[in-house]
Amino acid sequence: MKKILLTLLMGLLAFSLAACNDDEEKEKKTATSEKTTEESTEEKATEEQTAADAEEMQKKLEAQKVKDDSVVAIVNSQEIKGSEYNEALSISQTQFQQMGQDPTTDETAKQLKDYTLESLVGQTLLMQEIDKKGYKATEEAINKDLDTIKAQYENDEAFEKALKDTNLSLEELKSQIADKVRYSQYVEKDLKVEEVKEEELKEYYDSMVSSVAEGQETPKYEDVKETLKVQLEQQKTQEKLGAKVEELRKDAKIELKI
Repeated sequence: MKKILLTLLMGLLAFSLAACNDDEEKEKKTATSEKTTEESTEEKATEEQTAADAEEMQKKLEAQKVKDDSVVAIVNSQEIKGSEYNEALSISQTQFQQMGQDPTTDETAKQLKDYTLESLVGQTLLMQEIDKKGYKATEEAINKDLDTIKAQYENDEAFEKALKDTNLSLEELKSQIADKVRYSQYVEKDLKVEEVKEEELKEYYDSMVSSVAEGQETPKYEDVKETLKVQLEQQKTQEKLGAKVEELRKDAKIELKI
């Protein structure tokens, strides 16, 4: 809105200056003013349409959600509530949008539902396995991660406001951190993800270089080595997790409710 207001003021200024000049100059300045006003009107209309489109999109995205207290799935007698589904669905919707897909079409909406449910079921199976293994998160480990999160905020007031804005209590946050700590322990000790080898890194780098468009600068191997290593480690971990979830599914009782 500030940009539109500034444009309108510039138009008025041009018109006022024109009044102080001779007839020829006045005509010229008035034409400039009218053009500026017309452009600002078009810009305002575009912004209003964009805002309307965004609002309509949000309504369609909200319509895909379910009641918070409903049950969307049961995994080995453990219920997955609508509130969990809705939170995961919002993340899925954002991911699909970032990939350039319209999450509101019938086909994509179904993909979103299936993708979100499968993700929640897989997550539940893994956490059930982690519980069976007996992994625990110490207060020290939880507080360490909590301090890292708090450090991202200017002060305690800003941190508490962020919690309030996300409808999350401190205890709920600490519970999520505890799950993250236990998950990390499980990945490290049970999945035993193979270490990324130097030859794998170079092969990955070569494939990346080959996809760089002509004329674009190619980064040096040493400059991106650590980043590529993290990416490959994540890929290997995801592959292991995927295989583990499929293994757990074989003996699991899973009932989808939506």
